[in-house]
Amino acid sequence: MLRIYFTSDDIARTRIAPGPDPLWELVLSLQMLRPQRGDLLFTTWRHESCKAVRHARLGEVLGLLLALTPNVGYFPDFLNPIEAIHGLDHGIEALRTTPIPMLKRDVCRLAATHRLPESARRLADGEPAILTDLTEAMRTCYDLAVMPYRRSIDAALGKDRRIRTFALANGGVEGLLASLRPMMTWSAGELRIPGHRHQELHLHGRGLLLIPSYFCVSGPLTMFDPDLPPVLIYPVVRGPDALPSRASTMPAALGALIGSTRAAVLDVIGTREGASTTTLARHLGISMATASEHTTVLRQSGLISSHRDHNRTLHHLTELGRALLDTNG
Repeated sequence: MLRIYFTSDDIARTRIAPGPDPLWELVLSLQMLRPQRGDLLFTTWRHESCKAVRHARLGEVLGLLLALTPNVGYFPDFLNPIEAIHGLDHGIEALRTTPIPMLKRDVCRLAATHRLPESARRLADGEPAILTDLTEAMRTCYDLAVMPYRRSIDAALGKDRRIRTFALANGGVEGLLASLRPMMTWSAGELRIPGHRHQELHLHGRGLLLIPSYFCVSGPLTMFDPDLPPVLIYPVVRGPDALPSRASTMPAALGALIGSTRAAVLDVIGTREGASTTTLARHLGISMATASEHTTVLRQSGLISSHRDHNRTLHHLTELGRALLDTNG
């Protein structure tokens, strides 16, 4: 059983993630490529994704990635840096700059219970080439196994978030935590998660970030290292509409309304939360100037919002933009 201990400061600092964590979804989807308990909803998704990943011909690095993400037991903390909550690019960059002592510690811990390929030793030593290959393979797997299903993922996470925010609004943090039954139970400053390996986590005033996950089916998860930022990943509420389905091509009606290229830009922003102008240009095969022009019109129309992040401009759907996509999807 996992036991998480809260102080009054921790209760005040407990919050819900603003959106999906792309690296958690990726790691858990890689685990889901191999059958596991409670995964019947993912049979068609597994067939489609395994085929897509095989055709990508990632070579030996795919073997390393799958070895690092066993679907039973421990897997390395360094695969899920907290920065990924701000988007895939942030997570990939943080992973590439993982301190070598952390790489070595996590790989050695995994090697104690699982047989790893030779390339794992190079990873533990922090060789830049293997880190680059690994993160590029992760990005490719995300594009093939997660991104095409982002509408299903976003819909399920949006539904779960509405449940949690309603509980928070009506009962405070205690109401929020109580809403997570029967996955976990809250009582007198202690959150208990049965079925988890034995672990105790003292938050020490840092609070807890709750991250709902579409591909999490086995039960709530947290980091192995108690000194890392405290997170709790838990399965979203699942209903009959939770089946993962690939996003269809952008409907002609929406293209006729706002233009086919602009509709495609809006769709990519909907499936790549926090997409940069560069990402849009590369993904759609248009120039940076054209991508910038379309995002300007979409922003002025209230369909997206944009903000600067160092030398990049990142774009997000507004509620109006999401409603427009959902209506036409």
